[in-house]
Amino acid sequence: MSINTESKVVLITGASSGIGEATARVLARKGHRLLIGARRADRLEALAKQLREEGGTVEFTSLDVTDLEDVRAFAGLALEKFGRIDVIVNNAGVMPLSPLEALKIDEWNQMIDVNIRGVLHGIAAALPVMKKQGSGQVINVSSIGGHQVWPTCAVYSATKYAVIAISDGLRQENRDIRVTVISPGVTTSELAHTITDPDTVKMIDAFREVAIPAEAIGKAISFAIEQPDDVDVNEIIVRPTASAY
Repeated sequence: MSINTESKVVLITGASSGIGEATARVLARKGHRLLIGARRADRLEALAKQLREEGGTVEFTSLDVTDLEDVRAFAGLALEKFGRIDVIVNNAGVMPLSPLEALKIDEWNQMIDVNIRGVLHGIAAALPVMKKQGSGQVINVSSIGGHQVWPTCAVYSATKYAVIAISDGLRQENRDIRVTVISPGVTTSELAHTITDPDTVKMIDAFREVAIPAEAIGKAISFAIEQPDDVDVNEIIVRPTASAY
C-alpha cells in the first residue's frame, strides 16, 4: 500500500501564527494547495507571499471562525480557487486559562465560541462539499487538555474534550470522510498570551518551560493527510519527550 503523495487542497484556520502557520509551511513545501484563514490578514498576506516565493500555491483571506457565514465563504473561496476541498484543518483556538472562581465568563464564552463553535462551523462548511465529492478529511486540533484536566483548565479542557467527541461522532457517521484529531502537548505558540489572570500567567510560564516547536504538529498533520485513502489516522498525541504532562 503506497503513501498518498498527491497534491491536495487544504484549508487551514488560525493560520496566522503557531500551529496553523507551521502547518501551512510544512504542507506548502510538500506541494499541497492551501487556503489559509485567520483574523490577522496582514500576517496571512506576509506568510502567503513567503510561501509563494518558495514555490508554494497559497491563497489567503481574513476569517472569523465564530461567524458561520464567514466560514462558509471561506469554503466557497476554496471552491472558486481550486474547485474542491480535500482537507480542512480546524486549528483556530484560544486558551485564556483561569480558575473558575475568577468568574471570567466572557473568556469562557470566547473559548466556547472559538474552540467548539469554530470547529462545528468548519465542519458545516466543508462536509457538504466533501460528501458531494465522495471523499475528504476533517482534521480537528484538540489538546492534551482534551485528555486531562488541570486547575485553571476546566473550561478550556471542556472545549477540547468536546472537539474529541465531535470528531468521533463525525467519524462514526461517515464511511467516506476521514476524521483526525491532533492533540498537541506543550507547543511553542501564542496561546498563552491570551491569559489575563495574573496567578495563572505565573503558573503557565512554568508549565510551558518544556515545549516542542509548532512544526512538529505540522508534521503530524502532514502524516495523517498523506496516508492512503483507506487509512484513517484517528488521533495523534504529540508531546515533548521531557514533558510530565
